Amino acid sequence: MAFAIVIAAKAQDIPERKMDAPGVHHMHDRGGMERHQKMMAMKGVQFTDQQKDQVKKGNEDFRTKMEALKKEDNITVKEYRTRMENLHKDHKAYMQSILTTDQKAQIEKNKTDMKGRHEEMARKREERMKTTLNLTDEQTSQLRKNREDISAKIRQIREDKSLSEDKKREEIRNEMKSQHEKMKSILTEEQKNKLKEMKQRKGDFKGKPGTNDKTKKEI
Repeated sequence: MAFAIVIAAKAQDIPERKMDAPGVHHMHDRGGMERHQKMMAMKGVQFTDQQKDQVKKGNEDFRTKMEALKKEDNITVKEYRTRMENLHKDHKAYMQSILTTDQKAQIEKNKTDMKGRHEEMARKREERMKTTLNLTDEQTSQLRKNREDISAKIRQIREDKSLSEDKKREEIRNEMKSQHEKMKSILTEEQKNKLKEMKQRKGDFKGKPGTNDKTKKEI
């Protein structure tokens, strides 16, 4: 269970000199979504002044240890990542010890509510995709199973304590690639072309730099 007030400290956890290391940049890219999810999980949770002081102390201690780690130029990238992950785990455990039973219950309720909203959004996306691409019932069922399978696998990977963060990211990337290939095998050529056009139009509408390049990737 993540503690949202930790976010300020985590924003400084990766020194610039390490950013070229394989896997580190990808972890940094995911930060925005994860921070949003953590903030939503903390919605409605009230903290006492004592808890706020404990959070401040925990964050300061975490930053001090991270700064010390950044200054160790003689360690390998692998050792750096391992020690950074351990610092995060210890910091998370400390923050968990601050929460009351009621606060933890509120966070779990928020997570359950978020899951319900995500499932509803997925259902609506599925309906739009079925209508727009003129999917058959069989195709819709296959795509739904594909989506559910990848979600279950990613959840299993993230919960596997025997895997390092690097290994988790690698396995998740492989699973996403596999899901993409399975989706291609379900759609017809006409449907794949139409989906590509939809992504192109969406990118043009948003007007985001680099979006058009991304949509050129074969479906």
